[in-house]
Amino acid sequence: MPGDDEIGRSNLAELSDADLIGRASNGDARALEVLYDRYSGVVFSFSLKLVQDRQLAEELLQEVFFRAWQQGGAYSSQRGTFVTWLLSITHNMAIDEIRKRRRRPQKADSEDPEQVLAAVADTSAGSDVEEEVWLGSLRDTVAVALRTLPPAQREAIEMAYYQGLTQREIAEALGEPLGTIKTRMRLGLQKLREALGNDGVELA
Repeated sequence: MPGDDEIGRSNLAELSDADLIGRASNGDARALEVLYDRYSGVVFSFSLKLVQDRQLAEELLQEVFFRAWQQGGAYSSQRGTFVTWLLSITHNMAIDEIRKRRRRPQKADSEDPEQVLAAVADTSAGSDVEEEVWLGSLRDTVAVALRTLPPAQREAIEMAYYQGLTQREIAEALGEPLGTIKTRMRLGLQKLREALGNDGVELA
């Protein structure tokens, strides 16, 4: 098995996000570069959406990856996907910066999950409205319920629920067709309903 010095950047690109951030936190700058290539686009897009300032978004992009490198040892794939962890860092840093500048983000600082999910609704299907209301009522238990989902479905819903990304933005971030993301979210919401059973949740 080749040592760290023998692993080229092309081979690093084949490693999982968890392996890469582990290497980066141990000082492997090449691993951080691979993660930057994978996610700098979505981090910048999300930052720009929050701060509405291109120069500030570019500064945040660099700071986010620096913070991820510093805190990489604390990341655990059991608590969620790397991209949701990275976007959580982005969100927190952007909110801090906005507060410093006495400005507010668009939607990002909302405490109402229904408003967040409204941005990702598939308006072509009436059932999605019911699903938004249903998920919005589960703000205290949704994190636990999400862990019961297949990773791909959980990732899409986490990106919508916690980061407020639209379905199109999620598709672009994950390199998946928009239709695939819509299907994953619909199936995921259905499975969440089944997983929670009769715990007091009713559809509107």
